[in-house]
Amino acid sequence: MKRKPAASSQKPETEKNGILLASSASGFWLPALAFLLAGVTALGQIQYATGQNVAPAFEGWEQNPDGTYSFFFGYLNRNYEEQVDIPIGQNNTIEPGGDRGQPTHFYPRRQRFVFKVTVPKEWDKQQRVVWTLTSHGRTDQAKGWLQPEWELSDAVIVENLGGGVPDPENKPPSVTVDAIETITLPNTATLTASATDDGLPKPYRRTTGNVATNKESRRPQGVQIKWIQYRGPGKVTFTPDISPVIHGQPVTLTSKMSFSVPGTYVLRVTASDGQLFTSRDVTVTVKP
Repeated sequence: MKRKPAASSQKPETEKNGILLASSASGFWLPALAFLLAGVTALGQIQYATGQNVAPAFEGWEQNPDGTYSFFFGYLNRNYEEQVDIPIGQNNTIEPGGDRGQPTHFYPRRQRFVFKVTVPKEWDKQQRVVWTLTSHGRTDQAKGWLQPEWELSDAVIVENLGGGVPDPENKPPSVTVDAIETITLPNTATLTASATDDGLPKPYRRTTGNVATNKESRRPQGVQIKWIQYRGPGKVTFTPDISPVIHGQPVTLTSKMSFSVPGTYVLRVTASDGQLFTSRDVTVTVKP
């Protein structure tokens, strides 16, 4: 069963066609996300390529083996094309702490389970972790706390990511990546990421008559590696940014990264088997 995000302390702005719409500077509601993502055509709304804001979303929490807690967050970039940059500061901050590893580069549309904030095991069950984003003149907040209904499991994560029926034996892929600390423009960086997996879930197969055929499904047919820009002052171009989907053997992706301006960048590589995923971050300093 998919989780609904935590309720805001503020009242929602309005309700339309029985769907609750989120208000600015409030907790972000998945029913509102469903409206934004699925109801655009049905309700005749305009799909904007650029100029719209980014809204944070609380995904849920889990307790770690050492007793600490982790709060998971994602976001909705309401643009269909624009990648928005919001540097760490008053326009992109988490309370408590300010900088808790949140992204500063935001890809279009809904991105789930992007990062987590870990708090002590003595954390007050009513205390909030609040992520505030301001972009294109609008401020939104996602508020997470230890509400029991929001506790996560692998099955809940798989369902929310659209990975089909969870495989209880499945383990996330392991991923390794080269480390490059410094480059000088106009040079590019070349990084190789490798992933191995347990072979689960097995590729989706559908039987047509007496013939078993592979069909496109909502989840990949094996393991895939993908690079994204997580932080940085300029644009990063990955060539290529994604690997083929491979089942039953290791996957390797060698990519060339070019940077538009100097600065410190965080690049993220993710290996996904279609249900579970593992991410690694690489920090690259780009000198003029």
